[in-house]
Amino acid sequence: MGAFTYTDLIEVNLGKLDAAAGDWKTMAGGLEKLRSDVYSGLVQLSDGAQWAGVNAGVTKDFVRMTAKEVWDLYREAKSIASVLEDAHSELTHIQKRAKDLTAEARKGDPDRPDEPDPGLLVMEGPNGTVKVMEAICDVKGTSQRTKDLMQWYADTLTGLVTHAAEIDAAVTRALKRSHGGDPNNAGHATYTSLDEDQLPRATKLASLGDDANGAQRAELRRLWQSLSPQARAELWTGHKDDLLAAGLLTPTVKQAAPDRGSGPHGVEEPGAEERRTREKMNLIAELADWKGDNDASRHMAHYLGNSGEHMDLPVDKMMTDDAGFKSHIETDIRERQNEWREQALAEFKRNGGQPVSMPVETENRDYSFQKEQDKNWFYAVGSTRSNVTGVVTVVPDANGEPKVGLDYQANAWDRYNWDKDKGVTIEIPGASSMSIPDGQMARLHTTGIAQEFDMSGSSSVKHYDLGTSAPNGDPLPKPDAPGREGGRTDPGREQQEGR
Repeated sequence: MGAFTYTDLIEVNLGKLDAAAGDWKTMAGGLEKLRSDVYSGLVQLSDGAQWAGVNAGVTKDFVRMTAKEVWDLYREAKSIASVLEDAHSELTHIQKRAKDLTAEARKGDPDRPDEPDPGLLVMEGPNGTVKVMEAICDVKGTSQRTKDLMQWYADTLTGLVTHAAEIDAAVTRALKRSHGGDPNNAGHATYTSLDEDQLPRATKLASLGDDANGAQRAELRRLWQSLSPQARAELWTGHKDDLLAAGLLTPTVKQAAPDRGSGPHGVEEPGAEERRTREKMNLIAELADWKGDNDASRHMAHYLGNSGEHMDLPVDKMMTDDAGFKSHIETDIRERQNEWREQALAEFKRNGGQPVSMPVETENRDYSFQKEQDKNWFYAVGSTRSNVTGVVTVVPDANGEPKVGLDYQANAWDRYNWDKDKGVTIEIPGASSMSIPDGQMARLHTTGIAQEFDMSGSSSVKHYDLGTSAPNGDPLPKPDAPGREGGRTDPGREQQEGR
């Protein structure tokens, strides 16, 4: 059989799997009744019989062996039923997610303000991958936002196909071990869910920590989603630092440019005006650095450096510098914390008071820095997309009462670009201001002497108690104090490229 494909995931009839799980559950119920009858009837009668001799010994041994075989058959049937039920639940969720995303991509967002998102074609790619393309060619060329959306849909759908294939493989392993390959011996491995197969693999991947490669990190995140709340708690409490180092809290929401940006890079020849603009922007970057707007200077220098490479955002510093952004992140948590708490407590109760962990993530929300409040981040980022990712864990306290905690991080991402209607003016102390007219910054990109780039980052991970008998209303933890100042004497800053 070839690789599990997108078509397989979309078209597979999971009703047959559900029916098989139901049949095995019914069989397990019948064998449980038979097991009870055998032990309470046949075995007791045999053991209590007042007879002796060779025939008695042989008969009693045969009765006990038969009773054990019935017990083993019951355990095997229950194990198979549990594995199939777990697989059906997981695959149903993944298939629905894949179908919903496919429909969403094909529809696009025709009502989006400023510029609608076009409908996209979703199709099967090679080796279990998914390809996403524009349904209709744009006369202006494919915008950066559309490119980002195509990549996100392709990566996310490919991840779902891979996840489904991994569950299929886990089920195959569990069924083989449950059956054992010997039709005359039912005494083999038993499963209560797929946790027994997936948790050891997740633990092995988590132990890699920061050494895990991209594929291993992606697999770990998929396993984390598949594990039961109780298995997650076991993994989280034993390997929290490793899981964080492996990027477990990486956001999964769409990360796309907010607009089409300047257009294609390097499609025109630069002229004298563009070169003069570039030199003026180098001076403005130096001036911003001198004034203490180090992040604005660093980002401008990176743009002028023309590499197009990704740049990290220091999210703790962003929250420390700008009270509005910090409040924006805290509001994201406050609006959801009671809902998260109640969901986690329900899982705790469902698991009989055993520790449970639950992944949480907020939606993407935009935040715009204000020039009057923080010129540094206004010029460095302008507006950013952001969300919060985390893990809610419930553990019993000394009295067995639930104690709920949230470990979380703030995430931010944006694309550094200059639209055709954007210019910049920098005040020079003791002199006139320096201005770049609208559209000139964008032309540096289209003429290939500067280049737009993606930037993203996450804050340090913070812990917040969500309460025990009642919700907690204490202030959220403060962000970590900024480390490097990013000034011109800082040898670690990334500002000097291309200058």
